[in-house]
Amino acid sequence: MGALDKLRGRLSAGLRKVRTPVRRNLTRLRPLAPEKEAAVYVHWPYCEKRCSYCNFNKYIPRNIDEPKIRDCFIQEAKTLIQLSQVQRITSVFFGGGTPSMASPLAIGSILDTISQCAHLAEGTEITLEANPTSADASRLAEFQKAGVNRLSIGMQSLNDTDLMLLGRNHTASEALRTLEEAKRLFPGCTSVDLIFGLPGQTVISWVQGIQKFLPMCDDHVSLYQLTLERGTSLFKQVHQGFLPMPDQDVAAEMYECARHILQDTGFHQYEVSNFAKNGALSAHNLSYWQGSQYIGLGPGAHGRFVPWGDGKIHQEARIQTLEPDIWMKEVLAFGHGTRKRTALSKLDRLEEVLMLGLRMNVGISHQHWLQFAPTFSLWDVFGESEEVKELEEQGLLLLDNRGLRCSWKGLPVLDTLLLTLLNQLQQAWAEREEKSSGT
Repeated sequence: MGALDKLRGRLSAGLRKVRTPVRRNLTRLRPLAPEKEAAVYVHWPYCEKRCSYCNFNKYIPRNIDEPKIRDCFIQEAKTLIQLSQVQRITSVFFGGGTPSMASPLAIGSILDTISQCAHLAEGTEITLEANPTSADASRLAEFQKAGVNRLSIGMQSLNDTDLMLLGRNHTASEALRTLEEAKRLFPGCTSVDLIFGLPGQTVISWVQGIQKFLPMCDDHVSLYQLTLERGTSLFKQVHQGFLPMPDQDVAAEMYECARHILQDTGFHQYEVSNFAKNGALSAHNLSYWQGSQYIGLGPGAHGRFVPWGDGKIHQEARIQTLEPDIWMKEVLAFGHGTRKRTALSKLDRLEEVLMLGLRMNVGISHQHWLQFAPTFSLWDVFGESEEVKELEEQGLLLLDNRGLRCSWKGLPVLDTLLLTLLNQLQQAWAEREEKSSGT
């Protein structure tokens, strides 16, 4: 398994649900050292049903003891925030699963606990993922009262046939009703997810759907190409020959058409999959892509923070226990349900900074990179690389006084670029280590 695949495996659960726009009236606060602040991701593990394409950590409940799981979220929040010793929370994201299945009381109680453990300023972005069938008007209003100020709506498509194929339990009209209510309650603060590259989908049908949707959407859109995941019913149907997938060239054309349509209607692509207008970037997303600390709460959540409370000084990658009942037992016994802790080396951190930072259109500035490697600049790593120079000549990559970033042409093929860039980073790091050891 290559370096890129290993990184994808490590990051997948913690980074897959980062889809909502930044609150534009954030309270101005005195800057803190990076290790003194963190984002929080809360993973609600339950869904009404499993979609045909989804392999996320989710469970179809028979009976949910919500007071018990709520108390476990509260306890784990107290334990891990204290362990991290952060003083300020920069954003909170409720993902899943389907967190809009949780009661507004549970969401509010978790937020209250987080704010008691570290400073949660008024106006801080607090996002909730919502499915149309579990988010009617009155329920959305209750979530707003509980402290939520951003919504991420999993519409996925405006085509009822596609929604049935994906195993969604809502219709296009239901999704639009939810979107209209969300826009009324959270104007400028509602994000929508759409999926392309579906079996039987054509470029024409995709473009028609985008054009139909855009007049009704808010200020943030996330586009995701369908990925066939092993163990899902859609994967089985495609591999048994029952459903035809569009080839990669067709999927690439869908993505390019959508990029241009969104750009022409005032949306700015600020990340590979994310588009915003009126400055509605995602604070929570940006914290991931910029390599900031985040604390993962709940079954299967991932985190990245320094456990100062344990006397450690290096950041750890942490994964919480997957199965909700086992996770709750561990939280009740130990205060948290962390399944795995992995100390991240300096090279691990730089690989993540590279992989995630280049997802953004602005890329990685020299100043940002030097926060993680004060004596190992972007010029040191990539300045003399013939492979990097070739990518620059092809118009895919830029390395200049601003830093390292993909061009508009390069963003769609980032995965391919990363194979070259990660190899160059590893080679430059090995040469550096060899010189420093005097061998």
